[in-house]
Amino acid sequence: MIEQSDVRWLNDREQLAWRAFLNMHSQLTARLNRELQDGAGVSNSDYVVLVWLSEHPDGPVRMLELARGLQWEKSRLSHQLTRMTARGLIERSNCSEDRRSAFIVLTPAGRDILETAAPIHVAGVRRYLFDALDPSQVDALHAISQGTIDRLAPSASAVSTTASTTRP
Repeated sequence: MIEQSDVRWLNDREQLAWRAFLNMHSQLTARLNRELQDGAGVSNSDYVVLVWLSEHPDGPVRMLELARGLQWEKSRLSHQLTRMTARGLIERSNCSEDRRSAFIVLTPAGRDILETAAPIHVAGVRRYLFDALDPSQVDALHAISQGTIDRLAPSASAVSTTASTTRP
């Protein structure tokens, strides 16, 4: 547990940046979700699953691999896949060797929906984000995002936890 005296509170500049980031993320996600719903009849969550499956064209993907790839809890993914199966976007099948494992595959209907949704999604991302950035800002966005991803990686987490608990 972190002691109050050990907390490095955000200064005013950092707080403004953090709040702007949260607000941007929330508004951008909501707008892209609405546009996907209106234009293709899918949610952002549907879209993310369809994209992930389309990037693994060699066949079925284990549910556990999909959950790890999306970084979703198993129950969230299970509910999402149940809805998508009912709409014919994906198919689930049990593994013959291990009945507890399920495989997920994109259906032709799912691929058709993805082909409708992808241009809507990319147009929104371009319109709301990238069209307002110059090349150096795109590079900065990438560097910031990748740096954060790297710090969130399990090995980085173990290093930072160890570093913060062992003081001289």
